[in-house]
Amino acid sequence: MNEPLTYRHWAIDLAPKAAPALATTTVLILGRIWNANGAEHSVGNAALMVVLAAGAATAGAFSSGNRSGGSVIAGTAFTASGGLALAGVAGYADGLSLPLLLWALATAIAYGLAARYWRTDRREAVAHERHREDHAHIERVEALRAGAQIEVAREGAHYAQALAAALTARAALPGFDPAQLTRAGLPELPAIDITKEDNAA
Repeated sequence: MNEPLTYRHWAIDLAPKAAPALATTTVLILGRIWNANGAEHSVGNAALMVVLAAGAATAGAFSSGNRSGGSVIAGTAFTASGGLALAGVAGYADGLSLPLLLWALATAIAYGLAARYWRTDRREAVAHERHREDHAHIERVEALRAGAQIEVAREGAHYAQALAAALTARAALPGFDPAQLTRAGLPELPAIDITKEDNAA
């Protein structure tokens, strides 16, 4: 019922927030490395990246338009298309201003898309936490109710034992009349037990 408290390191909470910037920065760095290794003003390399980016965008469009295609597949395809386009521009361009402009744009778009999923995850986490708290509250209430019922049953058993002991002691006294108990509204004692008590007396 009581769960242990767990401490999460700040880096674990920060890692998902930094993922879009790390991804676009990695693509920009790889594109500039490719640029330094002969991709600058290379029409063949640029055409290859255009074909790959267009293919990924087409796959994302088909996946989002198809009912059987999931949003995760479409998002992955569009992300790959944007990354390929950014890498192509970073590799083809001779200056750094255009690649940096596209990097900033791609990072902003990535954070805009990720924010929607973060809100959904946060909403589901809050709903799960509320459900867990409600369940824990119901468990506490049921435990208290069960404890109260056990205590009432225990007190009832003690009362029944005390009553039985009192009736047994009363039956052992001379002049005991069980019919008078019945007239008073108390339960009648079994005749066999009374006979045994009278014989013992």
